[in-house]
Amino acid sequence: MLRKGWGLLGATLLMMLCSVAHAEENAIESLTANQHGTNVIVKITMKNPVGKPPIGFSITNPARIALDFAQTSNATGKSSQGINLGDVRNVNVVQAGDRSRLVFNLNRPLSYATVVEGNNVVVTIENSGGIATAMNTAGEQRAAPVVSGKQALRDIDFRRGATGEGRIVVELPNNQIGVDVRQQGQTVVVDFAKTNLPDVLRRRLDVTDFGTPVQSITTTQQGESVRMVIEPKGLWEHSAYQSDTQLVVEVKPIKEQPNKLTQGTQGYKGERLSLNFQNVEVRAVLQVIADFTGLNIITSDTVGGNLTLRLKDVPWDQALDIVMQAKGLDMRKNGSVLWIAPKDELLTKEKLELEQKSQIAELEPLRTESFILNYHKADAFKQVLGITGTGNSSSGSGSTNRILSKRGSATIDTRTNQLFVTDIPSKLEEVRALIQKTDIPTRQVLIEARIVEADDKFSKNLGAKLGFADLRTLRGGDTGYQIGNSSSRVTLTGNYLGVGEQTGQAKVTDESYVPNTQFINMPAAGIGGVSPGSLAVSLFSAAANRFLNLELSALEADGKGKIISSPRVVTSDQLKATIEQGTELPYEVATSSGATSIMFRKANLKMDVTPQITPDGNIILDVDVNKDSVGQETRAGFAIDTKHVQTQVLVENGGTVVLGGIFQQVERDSVTKVPLLGDVPLLGNLFKTTSRTNDKTELLIFITPKVIVGKRQTP
Repeated sequence: MLRKGWGLLGATLLMMLCSVAHAEENAIESLTANQHGTNVIVKITMKNPVGKPPIGFSITNPARIALDFAQTSNATGKSSQGINLGDVRNVNVVQAGDRSRLVFNLNRPLSYATVVEGNNVVVTIENSGGIATAMNTAGEQRAAPVVSGKQALRDIDFRRGATGEGRIVVELPNNQIGVDVRQQGQTVVVDFAKTNLPDVLRRRLDVTDFGTPVQSITTTQQGESVRMVIEPKGLWEHSAYQSDTQLVVEVKPIKEQPNKLTQGTQGYKGERLSLNFQNVEVRAVLQVIADFTGLNIITSDTVGGNLTLRLKDVPWDQALDIVMQAKGLDMRKNGSVLWIAPKDELLTKEKLELEQKSQIAELEPLRTESFILNYHKADAFKQVLGITGTGNSSSGSGSTNRILSKRGSATIDTRTNQLFVTDIPSKLEEVRALIQKTDIPTRQVLIEARIVEADDKFSKNLGAKLGFADLRTLRGGDTGYQIGNSSSRVTLTGNYLGVGEQTGQAKVTDESYVPNTQFINMPAAGIGGVSPGSLAVSLFSAAANRFLNLELSALEADGKGKIISSPRVVTSDQLKATIEQGTELPYEVATSSGATSIMFRKANLKMDVTPQITPDGNIILDVDVNKDSVGQETRAGFAIDTKHVQTQVLVENGGTVVLGGIFQQVERDSVTKVPLLGDVPLLGNLFKTTSRTNDKTELLIFITPKVIVGKRQTP
């Protein structure tokens, strides 16, 4: 049995070596090119018949077409050959191991197609995107056998995607149909070469109601080809991919971003390439993408199957995403290595790894480690570690924390400000990383406020006193005029003294002057305890003993003042600080028993501020400023004049912001006069008092926060 087994193994190895040797026998012998119309046809002659067409892809910048021949050597004897037909400059032949690659250098991106016939591989490079054709020995062009016979599109459907994109789904007769998708102005044009269009599909679809960028789809027959014109609206982008006999053209809306310089494929940033695969293995497509990107791709053994794919000018990461979606694959990236496998296989493997880690954590021995906190109190980690209650220890199984494992526990020593954690090593590393990030010195902020209170006051008062006396009938101390034959007399007097003279309560002596002759007394009022100035004039007639007294009084006050308060306070980030200065004033209040008591109320300059330093270095301030002053005195005590500002502002570090201001202006004109007499023009000024007040008061509050830069320490 052992010999038989060794014999089967030897036979198998011999067959494998023979097959490898047979595969390595194929080689590229010659390349010929000619131009047919606008197309360039390149004929590649091989040593042996070719079983599968080469795998190819195209690059937009620089414009190139690459074809890979597996198990093929370069027998042309040269690495480069000039073509110089149309936009095709030359072709490079590169051999790496048992694989050869043909690279066509182009003047601009062009579409291409390949077809295999015997020992020949025919590559058609053209603008229309049609299929390749083979050349016979006489140089006549004949259609490839794959597309012989009458072909017609089977169906055209429109669907709306989950994100608002419009999808045009075309069912092709087979996977060898040549398709060219391109953008012309504000439309997308799709050409199907060598294809007929049934009458039922010759129509214009109005898809405006679907709410996608696509407005209409028009499909017409043009000679031997079918042309589809897609008309979108707004800002959009398109992509196309083919899976077997189904072609999908997607038109996606793009949200306009003013701060973005360019609008393009969102989420994909890879270099653009074009792929044209006809029933090729998925592993070969992944190998092409790996060669294009330079990434290391590891493909699972369970990845298999064939794929027909046509992508034009799409990012390589989008192409890879489309391939994986078409075959139900997923990937995991580690540096520059991509591991690609079916989704179920990856999920199963990750689930097993997590279960193994969980089982290891249940059996792994516990360790105890102490952590000394430098800047924070140990009690601050109670909530983080899930310590509840009044005790200083906690077990992970009885708490709701997500730091410690089920077997872990923590103890806090408030005297030495230490944490003692018992858990598996991986959890201890997480606790250590958490403490390193959180146990750092808190940044501090110096906050300076300037409270400016300015006033401009102007007052003006005018008044007059007017008196008259007639001493012609002054006899024995009696003044005035006699009324008829009676003993009653009348005279002009101004106050109580004059009445006393009439009633005999006050006597006029020879040494005294005649008192109180004023019958109009409206002097100017004082301002701020200052008496007004006065000017007195007396007009008298010595012969007639008549006197006219006039006294004018006036006072004008103009004052300007400015009070600047500048409180400063230093506080930590997100910690409230208060600074206060002022006096306490007594006031009288009534108690419940009816008696009165004395209480005190503060008239202070007070500032409450809470700073928050943002990640970009600015400062958010919650500010509450009170500017109180002593007001008028009342029977219960002094009144308090209050000015209050409360707000939240964002200030740059070291900048100054004006929180707000209170502007107050008082204008008052008052007139006190004798009715009728005060209204007489000019002379009426002697019978009235006028005052004018114009006071302006303004309060401004300035805030300047500064971050105090200190040495940052790490525990």
